[in-house]
This record gives sequence, structure tokens and C-alpha cells, in this order.
Amino acid sequence: MKQAQKGDRVKIDFTGKLEDGTVFDSTLETEGCDSHECESDSCCDDDDCGCEAGPMELTIGGGDFFEQIEEALVGMAPGEKKTVTIPAEDAFGEYDEEKVFTVPKSDLPEDMIPEVGQELVLANDDEEEIGVAVVEVTEDSVTFDANHPLAGEDLTYEFQLVEIL
Repeated sequence: MKQAQKGDRVKIDFTGKLEDGTVFDSTLETEGCDSHECESDSCCDDDDCGCEAGPMELTIGGGDFFEQIEEALVGMAPGEKKTVTIPAEDAFGEYDEEKVFTVPKSDLPEDMIPEVGQELVLANDDEEEIGVAVVEVTEDSVTFDANHPLAGEDLTYEFQLVEIL
């Protein structure tokens, strides 16, 4: 049976989990869809939904996915499964307290009504955009967190090589 090599285009199914077992990403339809853009509890085929059920296509060594997973695919045959844990520093980085900042409400647009858990894109003085999550709202200020939601988390991927294209 053919084995995957660097440079091969392949299809894989995967489930990404945190250390506590929480699924944060999956190509498997049975895992459901946690995307806020979905209108139902099950994944959909609508391109605007944010759900991506079905195998992921990637080129091994092409930088399409985590390097550790691409390397682990080398030598696998279709149907084979593996599990790889990616340490936080190699995934989305360690959690950085310096990326948490508080802004007076008076500095925000008047029509902005921030709520805890809300994800926003802010622009700094140089017009550079930065994704943030609202983590605290008081009468006078709003605290934002610019860390990636998975920063500081070790990620475990269970994956199966579906097909070598």
C-alpha cells in the first residue's frame, strides 16, 4: 500500500482536543459545530456557516497545518491513525499577561456596547488591526485580551490519513 511522502497532497480527518478533553476543532460531522455563525446545532454545508465538516486537504511539508502533524503523516498509509500533542509554545504560544489591557469607555466609539465574551477587531494608533476578546466590563472601562483563545494550551490531535491524492 502506498505511503504518504513529503510533497504529497493528502486528505485527513482530525479531532483537536485540549488537555481536559474539550474538542476545539474537528473535521468529523458527528462532533457537531460550535461555531457561533451556525444557525443549528449540527454542522452544515453552507460556506458562510463557519463549519468545515469533511476531510481537510493539505500538502505534506507545505505549511498548511501544524508542522508536527505534517511530519507525522510521512510514512502513513490511508486508514492509519495517529495522535500528536503540540505544546503551547509550538501551537498558539504561551499566554501573555501583557496582551491583556484596559481602555476607558470614553476612548471607545459611543455606539459600542461591549459585552464579556464578545470578540472584536480593534485598530491601534498605526491602524494595525488586532483581534481581542472582551474579558471585563465596568462602569468606566473595558478590559480586552489579545491572546489567541488557545494560547497557553497544549493541543492534542487525533488524525487519520483518509487519502493520498
